[in-house]
Amino acid sequence: MLAAAARRLTEAGVASPRVDAELLLAHVLGVPRTRLLTLDDVDAGAAARFETLLGQRADRVPLQHLTGRAPFRYLELAVGPGVFVPRPETEQLVGWALEQLAGATGPVVVDLGSGSGAIALSIAREHPGARVTAVEHDPGAIEWTRHNARDRAAAGDTPVEVLAGDMTDPELLRVLDGRVDLVVSNPPYVPDGARVPREVADHDPPLALWGGPDGLDVVRGLLGTAARLLRPGGGLGIEHADQQGGSLPALVRAHGGFTEVDDHPDLAGRPRYTTARRAG
Repeated sequence: MLAAAARRLTEAGVASPRVDAELLLAHVLGVPRTRLLTLDDVDAGAAARFETLLGQRADRVPLQHLTGRAPFRYLELAVGPGVFVPRPETEQLVGWALEQLAGATGPVVVDLGSGSGAIALSIAREHPGARVTAVEHDPGAIEWTRHNARDRAAAGDTPVEVLAGDMTDPELLRVLDGRVDLVVSNPPYVPDGARVPREVADHDPPLALWGGPDGLDVVRGLLGTAARLLRPGGGLGIEHADQQGGSLPALVRAHGGFTEVDDHPDLAGRPRYTTARRAG
């Protein structure tokens, strides 16, 4: 069954056909993926459900939309239509953020464009006591932010405040001007017209993807917000596309409000996120 499913997903152009097939079957059976090794057969009802999900995955519906869950660092987040599915690459930005907060008591953190809440909720879990605000503009996505924030608070993690707002709004979070220790963001950065996989083009929300002709339109507005919110010496971390490893740091330097601008690769060696400190 799994071999046939993997062949079908391979023919459909899915990047990880065997893994996706195994994860879908494990989801249908309600068991960990490792338990599949001990199974001899699958009953007819489960096989039918698996076939339905397999057809949707072959049609390039994201795996996480079919299972309803997305792993991210130490969390498993609820995801589905209307929210950007968190990617493993973003975990490194969170790792950098936590390094900046090490030893701090009650640091103030703002996550701009929070989506599923992956960054904000990971920081709240891994740095208990942090005062984290997750900002999301998309009305569909923010329902997922709120859902995941409620789930994590119920599980005992530090509560995260979820705020509806535009990261480029000059009036956003005025009450925190000059008081924030860290601003992090995985903003829309895909250049208009760029070719992206069907899972992204057909299912990720447009507000989470497209960033103008060079992909940096939203970042330009984000920098103004970050510069206003951050205390002197406060940290800024922004994820970006592979091809923006030069242009985004240059944009941050040109703003004039930041120092120690640096760019960082992901585990595959591709440019992935830019960091800086508030000048002054």
